[in-house]
Amino acid sequence: MDQIISLCRNNEFRRAYNRGKSYVSPVLVVYVVKNRCRCLRMGITTSKKIGNAVQRNRSRRVIREAYRQLADRLKPGYDLVFVARGRTPFVKSTEVLKHMERQLQAAGLLLEDK
Repeated sequence: MDQIISLCRNNEFRRAYNRGKSYVSPVLVVYVVKNRCRCLRMGITTSKKIGNAVQRNRSRRVIREAYRQLADRLKPGYDLVFVARGRTPFVKSTEVLKHMERQLQAAGLLLEDK
């Protein structure tokens, strides 16, 4: 997967929050909901609770990097919304990757490696 398709519209995020299933860890929350297109779309949310703009941008960067490493192992046809938590700006992307992998495995979205 060379291009990450982003969720942009407010109603797409709201749909994930209301209809999706959430998977929680101390670093990250993931909302997973099926979509109609046969593609994998992703959105990231960081609230002001996370910290100042520098910390919120760092949170988005580490989440995006962890997702990029997992993207080609995920089943298509889902919208994913990642919500940063208080610890997110202070951990490395490898730590976020471990949590994200565990959550997506629980959601049944990781393809088995052959």
